[in-house]
Amino acid sequence: MGRWLIPEVYPLVGAMALVGGMVVFSLARHATMNPAVRIWKEGRKDAMLDNTEEGRRYVDNGFRNYLRTQSPQIFVRANRFFSDPDKS
Repeated sequence: MGRWLIPEVYPLVGAMALVGGMVVFSLARHATMNPAVRIWKEGRKDAMLDNTEEGRRYVDNGFRNYLRTQSPQIFVRANRFFSDPDKS
């Protein structure tokens, strides 16, 4: 194992750790919060689920609600500078 722990490999290890963390987060979120996933038997026994409110809560999460209030621009100052140089 010591053969791979050289300084040149640190960025690769860091990137793989970040991606692994993102995968674990995504799997945990979908397994615990997705309205279509039923882990316990009581939730799976119904053939037709009436979970529209649960699905709405899942889709309208806090991050998406935050993005709705933001401007859909990436470089706001640069866009403002090049579109109207008098105000910048």
